Amino acid sequence: MTQELRIAVVGAGRMGSDHIERIHRRMERARITAIVDIDEAKARAAIDGIEGAKVYTDFTEAIDSGEVDAVLVATPGFLHEQVLLPTLTKGLPILCEKPLTPDSESAWRIVQAEVAAGRRLVQVGFMRRFDAGYRAVRAAVESGEHGELLALDCEHINPEVPDAYTGRNLIDDTVVHEFDGMRFLSGEEIVSVRVAGGKRSKHAKEGLMDPAQIQMETESGVRITVNTHVTSQYGYAVTTRASFEGAHVQEGLDVVTPGFEERFLDAYDAEVQEWIDASLAGELEGPDAWDGYAAAACCEAGLKAVDDLGQSYPVTLQEKPELYR
Repeated sequence: MTQELRIAVVGAGRMGSDHIERIHRRMERARITAIVDIDEAKARAAIDGIEGAKVYTDFTEAIDSGEVDAVLVATPGFLHEQVLLPTLTKGLPILCEKPLTPDSESAWRIVQAEVAAGRRLVQVGFMRRFDAGYRAVRAAVESGEHGELLALDCEHINPEVPDAYTGRNLIDDTVVHEFDGMRFLSGEEIVSVRVAGGKRSKHAKEGLMDPAQIQMETESGVRITVNTHVTSQYGYAVTTRASFEGAHVQEGLDVVTPGFEERFLDAYDAEVQEWIDASLAGELEGPDAWDGYAAAACCEAGLKAVDDLGQSYPVTLQEKPELYR
């Protein structure tokens, strides 16, 4: 087994720079050997002080350099497919920030490419699966210690959102985390999505329903509600209450931070270190390409629902390949 993972980070923006700092300062058995970005100056700034790291403006040159064992993708989602497909062809392990791709059709192409490769190479950056609170709730579901899971009630609160944030981003940028997180906690696929509105905050720009409630249902009938308030003005907070037949289990209660980086710092660290360890062992175990595809399909149902408040829309999935069973 290789003793050190040589990583190429694609994208020198907010998340790419954050992961570069994380890997360089806190991760074990890994180092940054390449940074890829069309903005060469930004790329050089991102790896300043990291000995041996090279800057590339062409992704293909980086993965053909012989100095890259794995790829971390941190570009905007619409650019992911053009990085993922050649990386899969090279047989390199990938950590891809969410979304896997922006829609289920392109995400399904990634699934098919990975199935053709014959092994799991993609891990999607759904960091909440690595949060201690989420893992405790999941363990309670798996153990059955409190009986059957009946419902999940969640809050997702942001202090504010960027000017470019739209009403549709409520689904594909914010609630996408709950789509995957609730699939993870329940162990089931989501089968329907509905969005309910109400009185809007004065801080919500035109076209954004804020606060809002997203309602989901799983295969066995587990009821899920996600209350969102993305212009709260006071902080970032994510909470989940799991209702079992014999108990209620809560996580994240009374935890308010300036932003998501602080709230999920430990989860991000665990996510990346576990990906490094699994890549070195040749056995990825985190959220996979199917999870990215399923989240994209949930987003598509959610986008229809956010444009048609009160109407429930089904989540449509292809048959799950054996690779992910």
